[in-house]
Amino acid sequence: MNRSASNPPVVLISANSEWRAVKNLLRPARLRRTPFGETFLQENTRWLQGGWGKISAAASAQYALDHYRPSFLANLGTCGGFAGEIAQGALLLIEHAATYDILEQMGNAEDALKHYAVSIDTSWLGTLPATPKVERGLIVSADRDILPADIPWLKAHFGARAADWESSAIAWVAQRSGCRSLLLRGVSDLVNESAGEAYGDPALFEQRTLQVMTSLLAWWRAWRE
Repeated sequence: MNRSASNPPVVLISANSEWRAVKNLLRPARLRRTPFGETFLQENTRWLQGGWGKISAAASAQYALDHYRPSFLANLGTCGGFAGEIAQGALLLIEHAATYDILEQMGNAEDALKHYAVSIDTSWLGTLPATPKVERGLIVSADRDILPADIPWLKAHFGARAADWESSAIAWVAQRSGCRSLLLRGVSDLVNESAGEAYGDPALFEQRTLQVMTSLLAWWRAWRE
């Protein structure tokens, strides 16, 4: 792939609420359309609405790589945290991403999970901003919100503290394409083994999303300075 270090990075924004928050915070002067939604160029960065779920995440990641040849591919967004394992509002720099909603029953189920697991090199990021503080760790992804009944297995099998819908797909596409990636997620809401605090409360999720995206953009700007 003919990428240049001088090309602006692409930041994929997945969920609709996350994209609304980014537009509210950055106030882009001009929006263009792509097959996946909207895009704009600002602060020497290509911001791209990727869409929610692993299908849109993988497709929009490949689209970004093919059309913009970015110096690196980033993803900023929300995730759900496991109550008692991580705090609401925590920022998580992803160093490993795994897909957990693969149900292989003809062969080795563990091999299927390992096929889409990605370790992400973050050494190239250099010195990270002191504030907002980020935690390094793992995230698990599936095309569904966290099921409380799954939490014990996700903790025991993967060592997970948080989950989302898109990170593993974006990381996998970037790695296969030989592109550096930066995945940063903020915990918008917590789920325990009986319920999720934002489940059935979209207004709370919208409010928390704006808070998380504000923190993520502050980190991004501090790191890019």
